[in-house]
Amino acid sequence: MLGEPEELKSGLTISDLLNEAPTSKFHRRAVLISGMGFFTDAYDLFVIGTVAAIVTIQWHLSTTQTSWVTGSALLGAVSGAFLFGRIADVIGRKKVYALVAAIMIVGAISSGLSPNFAWLVVSRFVLGLGIGGDYPVSAVLMSEYSNRRDRGRLVGLVFSMQALGLIVGPLVALALLSSGISQPLTWRLLLGLGAVPAAAVIYLRAKMPESPRFQARVQGQGERAASEAAAFSEGIVNASDVSGDGLRRMRLADFLTNPRMLRLLAGTAGTWFLFDYAYYGNTLSLPAILKGVDSNASLEAKLAWTLAIFVVFAVPGYAMAVMRMDRIGHKRLQLIGFAVMAVTFSVLGAVRQLTTTVVPFLLVFGLSYFFVEFGPNTTTFVLPSELFPVSMRTTGHGIAAGVGKLGAFIGVFLVPQLQHHIGLRGMLVVAAGASILGFLVSLVLPEPARRTLEEISGEDDHARPAEERSSPPRARPRRERLKSASGSTFSSMIDQKP
Repeated sequence: MLGEPEELKSGLTISDLLNEAPTSKFHRRAVLISGMGFFTDAYDLFVIGTVAAIVTIQWHLSTTQTSWVTGSALLGAVSGAFLFGRIADVIGRKKVYALVAAIMIVGAISSGLSPNFAWLVVSRFVLGLGIGGDYPVSAVLMSEYSNRRDRGRLVGLVFSMQALGLIVGPLVALALLSSGISQPLTWRLLLGLGAVPAAAVIYLRAKMPESPRFQARVQGQGERAASEAAAFSEGIVNASDVSGDGLRRMRLADFLTNPRMLRLLAGTAGTWFLFDYAYYGNTLSLPAILKGVDSNASLEAKLAWTLAIFVVFAVPGYAMAVMRMDRIGHKRLQLIGFAVMAVTFSVLGAVRQLTTTVVPFLLVFGLSYFFVEFGPNTTTFVLPSELFPVSMRTTGHGIAAGVGKLGAFIGVFLVPQLQHHIGLRGMLVVAAGASILGFLVSLVLPEPARRTLEEISGEDDHARPAEERSSPPRARPRRERLKSASGSTFSSMIDQKP
């Protein structure tokens, strides 16, 4: 299943150097390139709530048809995550990186030109294929460039670009609605503008090399990986005296039958499914939820309330997650977030007055949004990028993301029906139940914070004594080897602060 490692010149690998590299400009560049794609994903996914509110009236859509408008991109994301996550482990992360951005451009433009309901649903599904494919590639490429100490923060920064998408979407919608442009033209512009950042993504990603870990460990191109890593990092990762990491290949059949891999898939995919049901079901249905709180509110007022929730609660939550998750622990932060979500949704469901007055509702619902971002919305994206072996990393993340988006798709259809049949409070109690289940499923996952990707996945097994190889992988004192590596300019940098 796994090939034997090559003999290394200095006893170090490219992965070793990346694991201990100081957080530097090349990490920030990678965050920007990966994050721009995720900003596009977030804008395209969340702007549809406003669009659906307009086209439902314009085209006289039923509740089910409206759910298809809001949910078709999520259904496409399920397929895209599965498909492109696997392809990225076969042909490489970079090739898929550009392809999914091109698909998003086609989907965004086609959506904006939709002449009818069916065309819009199909176009949004195509857009979702690109969005779904971007999830595993953006997360894993950043994870594989990261050092062990700040990996959660760096991958979290990529995900935090979702916050910008959450804010820009309502801002653009408010600007268009208040400009005097007709509502039919407004929703077309909202959807079509999603092609602009996607085009910028293609340009930026053309300049980013393939993941050095993937090149060295899966493709067997150690020298090329070393050269491109040195160039991209401007010499910070100087691997001139380091050979390749040795081939690391796992067959798909072995991956899907390995008990440990199945447990990790159940943990990452299960928590993502449960979270996305509650999060996307509530977020994409937020105009309808706010209408339940105040039936006389205008579309502009509901947009303003939505924007306030994002700015006051969600953005600080993203920021806190990025700053603190490596210290708190990625799994532990997920547990905290699910616990607070369960409490806030339960309180909203139990206290009637909170769902009949705007300000109290926004405060308690907003608190849940803070811990959504300072919790499972970030960690369900980060954890699958860390836990799987390098040759199955985007496959595993793609499965987790795809199952997660399936939960979102179900939520988009189920939440409006629940609100109609059991009321807003009953729907929130169901969301609380999903949060409790998410907490329990999270317990099966290991804590990856501040450990190397190779330690977490067990791919350092070849270097451990035979009697230890049956036990779980643990941290190994490699910093001394890094410091003593002769001829590497990197050795003098590993103790620098970011």
